[in-house]
Formats: sequence, C-alpha cells, structure tokens
Amino acid sequence: MIRVRSILARSFAATILLIQAAAGQPDAPLEPDTYRLEDYRSPTPTTLKGAIVVGTREAAALWNEGSSIFIDVLPRAPKPPNLPRETIWRDAPHYSLPGAIWLPNTGYGALSVDTEGYFRRGLESATRGDLQKAIIIFCQRACWMSWNAAKRALEYGYGRVYWFPDGTDGWLEAGLPLERIEPHP
Repeated sequence: MIRVRSILARSFAATILLIQAAAGQPDAPLEPDTYRLEDYRSPTPTTLKGAIVVGTREAAALWNEGSSIFIDVLPRAPKPPNLPRETIWRDAPHYSLPGAIWLPNTGYGALSVDTEGYFRRGLESATRGDLQKAIIIFCQRACWMSWNAAKRALEYGYGRVYWFPDGTDGWLEAGLPLERIEPHP
C-alpha cells in the first residue's frame, strides 16, 4: 500500500511539473513596469501588456502569410577596444528569419539618442509609417532585448506589436530556415 502511494505521489508530482511547463515558464519573472536595464540574457516574463505574445507556430504562420514585418533586435558585437590598430575587424555573420529587418542594439533598456532615432527610423521605414502594420519583434530565447524593444514600439504608438520570445532559437528548433542578414542602414 505504501509503495502504491509513493508511485502515485511521484506520478502526481510529475504531472504537476508537466502542466506547469505546458502553461509557460514556471520560473518566469513577473512583467515589470519599466525596461530591463541589465542581465538581458535571463528568463523573461510570459506577458507584455499591449502586445500579442506568439510562439514559434504562430510566428511561422504570420511569416508564411507574408503581411507582417519581422524585426530582429539582437545586439551587434562591438569591436574590442584593445584590438591592435592594424587588425582588420570583421563583424560576425548574423543569421535570422528570412526577410527580417535587423535593427541591432535597439533592445537595451536605456538607448542613446542616436540609437533611439535609429530604432524609430527603422520601424517607420519597415512599416512605411503605418502604425497599424503588424510587427513581430524578436531576438533569442531568454533575452530581454526583444521584450524591451516591443515595449518601446508600443510606446511609440504601434498598435499591432507581436512579441516572439523564442526568437531564432525556437525558429531553428522547429526546423525553419534562417538566412544571413545585415543590419538595416
């Protein structure tokens, strides 16, 4: 009898863990009121007030439909400050969703005036000034950059902001294509 109870208890505990995992990230932090300013590569909330949160399946459907703009905000690696002057610096290649627009460094919590202007111009160019154009903002899984950028786009007045928290990681895991892209000018 005790052995049956032990088996049932373990089975129940495993079922609870599966339900929590299916419901989202059990260790996900609560959605903050402000931008994330540090520790960007850490678990993100499962929500973003005003945005539509999409998983890989929904993002792929939007991508296949072809009427949404995908915005990648993964940061660009900076040139090392101690690199000898005669060394040629080449950026690492960046692979993203086909057709995505890469607006690097625009997901930090605090943006310089120049970077904020770059982000605004990039969104305006991508949407052709249509604040109701659907935009899907992403980078990588467990990265606050896309959360911050999507929050910022909402504050700029964009009305159809989708946040894709699994980003290129979820896309690749689903066997979907990636292509090399360059930063938006």
